[in-house]
Amino acid sequence: MLERLGDLVYRRARAVLVIGALLLLVAAGVGFGAFGKLQSGGFDAPNAASTRAQDTIDDTFGGRPNLVVEVRAKNGANVDDPAVADAGRRLTAALAASPGFDQVASYWTTNAPGLKADGGRGALLVAHSVEDDISELPASATPPADSPLKLRIGGDAAIGPAVNGEVGRSLAIAEAIAVPLTLLLLVLAFGSLVAALVPLVIGFIAIMGTFAELFVLGSLTDVSIFSINLTTALGLGLAIDYALLIVARHRELLNSGHDLHGAVVGTMRTAGRTILFSAATVTAALAVLLVFPQYFLRSFGYAGIGVVVVSALAALIIAPALLTVLGPRVESLRIRGVRGVQGGEAPVWSRLAEFVSRRPALTALPVLAVLLLAASPLLGVQFGTPDERVLPTSTQARQVGDTLREDYSLNDTRSLDVVLVGAGAEAPVDAYAARIAAIPGVTRVDAVGADRVRPNARLLSVITTLPAKSDAAQDLVRDVRAIPAPDRTEALVGGTDAALVDTKTSIGDRLPIAFGLIVLSTFVLLFLFTGSVLQPLRALLLNGISITAAVGITVWVFQDGHLSNLLGFTPLPMDTSMTVLLFCIAFALSMDYEVFVTSRIKELHDAGASDLDAVRHGLGRTGRIVTTAAALLAVTFVAFLTSSVSFLQLFGFGAALAILLDATLVRGVLVPAAMRLLGRHAWYAPAPLRRLHDRVGLRESAAEPVVALPAQAEARSEDPARDAVR
Repeated sequence: MLERLGDLVYRRARAVLVIGALLLLVAAGVGFGAFGKLQSGGFDAPNAASTRAQDTIDDTFGGRPNLVVEVRAKNGANVDDPAVADAGRRLTAALAASPGFDQVASYWTTNAPGLKADGGRGALLVAHSVEDDISELPASATPPADSPLKLRIGGDAAIGPAVNGEVGRSLAIAEAIAVPLTLLLLVLAFGSLVAALVPLVIGFIAIMGTFAELFVLGSLTDVSIFSINLTTALGLGLAIDYALLIVARHRELLNSGHDLHGAVVGTMRTAGRTILFSAATVTAALAVLLVFPQYFLRSFGYAGIGVVVVSALAALIIAPALLTVLGPRVESLRIRGVRGVQGGEAPVWSRLAEFVSRRPALTALPVLAVLLLAASPLLGVQFGTPDERVLPTSTQARQVGDTLREDYSLNDTRSLDVVLVGAGAEAPVDAYAARIAAIPGVTRVDAVGADRVRPNARLLSVITTLPAKSDAAQDLVRDVRAIPAPDRTEALVGGTDAALVDTKTSIGDRLPIAFGLIVLSTFVLLFLFTGSVLQPLRALLLNGISITAAVGITVWVFQDGHLSNLLGFTPLPMDTSMTVLLFCIAFALSMDYEVFVTSRIKELHDAGASDLDAVRHGLGRTGRIVTTAAALLAVTFVAFLTSSVSFLQLFGFGAALAILLDATLVRGVLVPAAMRLLGRHAWYAPAPLRRLHDRVGLRESAAEPVVALPAQAEARSEDPARDAVR
């Protein structure tokens, strides 16, 4: 099939490129509209009790205060000083009169002690904003220069635009660093300016094609704006992976005496098969994100599937057409002294594979010990959701959040919302509120007031002194939910802490399904690829070890706080959604490299090479490709460390670390060691499965021999005893 495709592309190369260019123009025209269709947020479980509570509050009670203005008196004055208090009341009235703001209250209008800072140097003004994104107060509510007040804006309505603004600036900086560096490394990797254009063409097609997909999906359902970031990073990364594989194999076949037609068809027959299975395994790993209800995670599934499919199609159709049209000119504009990846055997990787194969236990056990030690911080992992502490301390939203935690011990904004819905919601709820008020950590329960009663709903606020998102605050959510609601009512507990509990529960409940799907799809695809039942198990085990090591080090850095001064972030519990995303991305890319290496080992094994020769020469011919691809992709993720938003730093650090660990320790040491220990059993499958693979497994055609091993025949004939030992 792939040979026929290669032959067709070779004979119609110019027509293929013209059609591809037209489709690219259409995709680009549609894709740039994706930015207007995508949304921020998507971290909450859509059908959870906390989400239903928030929806009821928004629809029935007009929303809850989402804007917090921290007001400080200038020159060290006290907020109760007459001039300061008068200015505070005028500020409150001005904001209440501004369009788009309601439920405006402040310390000066309520005298609530929870709205006054310890020491009296600051006070809070809270309001509900119709707009979800507020970066500044309206001009009518902005104090004049001679006012005794100075303001800082925080709360949920201010956190969103602050995060989006910092993310936009951070990604611009990261791309300004990563793109030029990647282009330079591409030229060095390929040794030719023209050859280096091949991955750029594939990457551009993948990115524009996926943008068009996101535009369509964004018109039909909620899609996160952050999926754009994965599209650009993964699109360029897979383009580099696939282009390195194709160009290296193309060069290898040309150097071995094939003409251009034979090189293109042979590249499709071998490297094309590898790309096909790689794309299938990566797609299967990323498709798992679709099982989670949060559209933040589902969006990365949409983007991941799209970018993998389009990258593979571009690599299998556009790349061979480019190689055909360019012919020998693909080596034009070579860099003097830079050989680039030629597709031949790298002696360093061959010698490493041979050394490991002869001493598998001696070399593998220390590596396993290091990886398991690196994974050990996972034993103390904690999970959370992002808040203003992911922002740098220079932002107002972050400063307000820090001040609320430090200076407002009786903070009235720190509460749970309990919404009683149903026929009995108008009935007295004194006994129910009293039971909640008796729970340790609850300061009081506000349950009275005309603004809290509707014909079919009743709103209660549970004020607590417990730190937000702490274990104790999450236990409080569970304790409140454990109290039976009044007759004929349903109690919906909402708020920040309730949303965290529900997010962790919704993701945790689906993790077994996601894990099962990853294991099943990986096993099936690798069995179809190799015809062995042990190769999929070996791949799952080794990839799992390297990923847990990478995530463990990420926990050690970002949760435990090591390197926090260097990278400039606040240690926090691991972001639940980002950790799941990191695992899926790292697993997908590890399977990409798994297929690259295993395909060449199997190719040589099927051609008659001994087990040791197949591993040695297979790794020798792919090790440099894998490490070059991993280094280029890691540059993109490492650039995220320049971000001012900690969850982007976390993702970039974890993804880059996982890629590098997999491309070096796993592919260079653990894979050859495992293959040597398994020996001839590495390709074992029960007879029924062997027959199944013979029917449905995709294998290379025997129409053309693979490139011969160097001196393979001489080595075997000179020392048959050594071959027997092998």
